[in-house]
Amino acid sequence: MKPRDIEAFFSALQAERPQPQSELEYTSVFELLVAVMLSAQATDRSVNQATRRLFPIANTPQAILALGQEGLEAHIRTIGLYRSKARHVIETCRLLLQRHGGQVPRRREDLEALPGVGRKTANVVLNVAFGEPTMAVDTHIFRVANRTGLAPGRTPLQVEQGLLQRVPARFLRDAHHWLILHGRYTCTARAPKCGACPVAAWCDHACAQAKAAPPRRRATARSGASDSGSNGPSR
Repeated sequence: MKPRDIEAFFSALQAERPQPQSELEYTSVFELLVAVMLSAQATDRSVNQATRRLFPIANTPQAILALGQEGLEAHIRTIGLYRSKARHVIETCRLLLQRHGGQVPRRREDLEALPGVGRKTANVVLNVAFGEPTMAVDTHIFRVANRTGLAPGRTPLQVEQGLLQRVPARFLRDAHHWLILHGRYTCTARAPKCGACPVAAWCDHACAQAKAAPPRRRATARSGASDSGSNGPSR
């Protein structure tokens, strides 16, 4: 993707979704942190189904610690890797109380020091909860950035750094959501919906597909046919 096309690319995504939001359900920064921790290798839908049971009962570090690991597991067992996730959430709750007064920290270093919180999770919390212009590169963003040519890279970190360099400043706050939702619903892993894509005009993949498509043959009138459609010459 050419640098001059990036502005139009994000303007089109913005027009499609003027106010993009995370599809994870939460009502506090702590709930967001827990939901994102549970979402690793799981769908937002499955996480929401579990947290709808969990958060009405326990939505603070103290309340989750009171549940204990087995109690927490009972609420999230429908999510993949629920045992290890429950252990990480319990350990994170303990550290939040010991080091941060039960509050979710705003510094990346503090977030990444929590068990089960890596760079991607920290980026989501910093962006969604605190409005930081970060880029949490999941499988959707990684695919979209490479397929479109927006910010190609071999690793999530390379893609993240490329995006932070190429995305215009005025789009950085919401770019993370636009790219995830675009990858989830339009630029899918299998059979991307290029025909219905709002940014196909600036996408390297879509442009390459269009160039590779065989040209349409123009319909021609049969030799000797008259305008009236008769099969023989007029007398």
